[in-house]
Amino acid sequence: MNVIKQLFSVDRHLGVEHVPHQPGQPLLKVEDVHVYYENIVALQNINFELETGKRVAVIGPNGAGKSTLFKVIAGLIKPTRGKVKIYGSEPGGHICIAYVAQRSQVDWNFPASVADVVMMGRVGRVGLFKRPRAEDWQKVYKALEIVQMSNMARQQISELSGGQQQRVFIARALAQEAELMLLDEPMSGLDMNAQRQIFTILDQLDQSPITTLVSLHDMKMARERFEKVMLINQKILGFGAAEEVFNSQALRDAYQSHLHFIADKDGQLAISDMCCPEEDTPHD
Repeated sequence: MNVIKQLFSVDRHLGVEHVPHQPGQPLLKVEDVHVYYENIVALQNINFELETGKRVAVIGPNGAGKSTLFKVIAGLIKPTRGKVKIYGSEPGGHICIAYVAQRSQVDWNFPASVADVVMMGRVGRVGLFKRPRAEDWQKVYKALEIVQMSNMARQQISELSGGQQQRVFIARALAQEAELMLLDEPMSGLDMNAQRQIFTILDQLDQSPITTLVSLHDMKMARERFEKVMLINQKILGFGAAEEVFNSQALRDAYQSHLHFIADKDGQLAISDMCCPEEDTPHD
């Protein structure tokens, strides 16, 4: 039995009450979701479903609503209109959703060790103010093994590199036993080696029941590394295989004047001049 299967095999719930999964319902169903911040439209008419075990890139320009979408799915933001269902119920109360925020939104000076940060993922299963049990620490160290950070369990989180910090937060989601993992710009600011390490982990997760949504700016990365892509700019402009979604018209609709097409020997190459990670602003 590999480490990922072991992680999901031992005493899943530890007696903590949570919203049950309704049989026959999809992992995620988003129905007619709209989000407005005063007079600003962040998302409109968002509709899609996801089954388990999928890996999806969510791609679009700055301000497209990628972070807002993830927060709505995680239950951190309530939609102005529409519904989000996780196995048939609203996100609140589910402990199977893990939202990994952009690194720029995290206070890395918080005095905690790597193992302590990963253990935070167990709070929903252990219960607030209750002491972790042996089974919980077992989950923590198995998660650290998956992300190849076991040897740094006692290290302070602030002492790690950006790539290592990102792997620790993925380990926290694994220790939580998340079935839906939302990774918001996990590659931002990482060098090529750190990005490869993240994808090595994601490749392992393809063998598990975990579904991952990953927001990106890199269309080439989305095309090469993901079985499905979602192109978004306030509304969904395409959802499916990259070769179907990344057509000239859909990309123009998404990026507008920030997208440039250059002819090459294989056809047209699309280049965006919007390469920076999204800030957590009201218009997202």
